[in-house]
Amino acid sequence: MISATEALERLRAGNSRFVSGGQLMESLANPARRNELTTGQEPFAVILGCSDSRVPVEIIFDFSLGHLFVIRVAGNVVAPSQIGSIEFAAEQFDTRLVVVMGHDDCGAVSTTIGELKRPTESRSPNLSAIVDRIRPAVEPLMATETEMKDAALLDQAIRANIRASVNHLRHGSEILETLVRDDGLLVVGAEYSLETGTVEFFDD
Repeated sequence: MISATEALERLRAGNSRFVSGGQLMESLANPARRNELTTGQEPFAVILGCSDSRVPVEIIFDFSLGHLFVIRVAGNVVAPSQIGSIEFAAEQFDTRLVVVMGHDDCGAVSTTIGELKRPTESRSPNLSAIVDRIRPAVEPLMATETEMKDAALLDQAIRANIRASVNHLRHGSEILETLVRDDGLLVVGAEYSLETGTVEFFDD
């Protein structure tokens, strides 16, 4: 089993390779690697990321088939299906690192801010299910920082949403809570920069 600390260092190193413009460590279409994985998988990290097409997790971290257990949903929100998927990976594969990774200029967070400023009655109930999960992280910022510029508000809201998802995973599942307390599971937040390609991990 790879420890959370070692897994985090692997992700940092992989992102550095990506930022430097190097090639993927292994081709994503590597037939030998694909055959290797037909009997099972041992992902060393779980990534809950955003569905944004500009944020392909395996490429950003320079890893190939079988290395990362990736869950992508708009706004990197946490719902029961995401929690269940993470519980599955942590229990079945002994994966000890979970990263909630958002990114700058997130459309889901921007949409939530717009919804709070100008409610849209005709919004799809399915989209509202995402917006409503982001709303609690954004509302306090809008209530206390009335003079904040739009760009600064979006930046802070994105980070607040990442931290809210991290907190939800740490405290919204008895299974994950137990693994954090007793078995070395680490749940951390991170933000990807569309401009630089760098992933910043949050200390908290």
